[in-house]
Amino acid sequence: MKYSRFCRSLLWTCASNPKHYFSGHNGGADVCVVDLEDSVPPGKKEEARHQAESFFSSSSASLTRCGIRINALTESDGHYDLLAIRQYSAKPSIVVIPKVEAARDIEIVESVLGGACPETIFFAIVETPRGLENASAIATASDRLRALLFGATDYSFGIGARRSWDALAYARSKLINSARAGNVEVVDSPMVEISNIAELKHECMRAREMGFSGKAVIHTNHVSVANQAFSPDTDTLEAARRIVAVGQNLELDTTVVDDKMVAMPFYNASLTLLNEFDSPS
Repeated sequence: MKYSRFCRSLLWTCASNPKHYFSGHNGGADVCVVDLEDSVPPGKKEEARHQAESFFSSSSASLTRCGIRINALTESDGHYDLLAIRQYSAKPSIVVIPKVEAARDIEIVESVLGGACPETIFFAIVETPRGLENASAIATASDRLRALLFGATDYSFGIGARRSWDALAYARSKLINSARAGNVEVVDSPMVEISNIAELKHECMRAREMGFSGKAVIHTNHVSVANQAFSPDTDTLEAARRIVAVGQNLELDTTVVDDKMVAMPFYNASLTLLNEFDSPS
């Protein structure tokens, strides 16, 4: 199983509510994203994109990696968002691009931001049937693209399906394969029920077992659940230590650890895991 601290949890924070910025920064998420899209009504878009600048310049912004979700590029607000970001005094670490349907969408963002945001990376949300069909091309559209996100709600509306796990299993599997083939991370859609922590744990477990890197969340109470679910437990770390200890002296292609046949790929994966998680975060 592949684990990484890069995006175990991605917390959304509404751009039009600056009073929530500090709690977002301080929520413990690997990535906190201020949202200009779905959570902001049309009449407040302009105000929100100006308010969002303080999300990156405040002293608490250093507590996490800070991103911004722009509006879709098929809307004028999406282009206004990019032009505003170019002028921000402190640039976002990540720009999250919604409703991505082709590699061209990523190329447009890269072209507009250009040298104004040289350190900014991109996450792409795949949430339409066309986007899913083109997921492989999207995943390799730019060296600055680092993750694909699954937009379960819009996708389910787009294909006329229930927003249930079984109904969307194919879409999740295809997106994971496209992301991994393109060597980028892949993040599952948030659970919309705020208080059902038991179901959130179940969703996180299923997403992790499928191969997701992490999960987007809509509430700070969900962050620790996602972080724990997408981190190796004590038994997994101890098993990795045993494999590495044996593998360091491995002269043959295979050996037995804990009554299981292991080979060099197990050793390499275990070493990567320990380098990521067997040290202070």
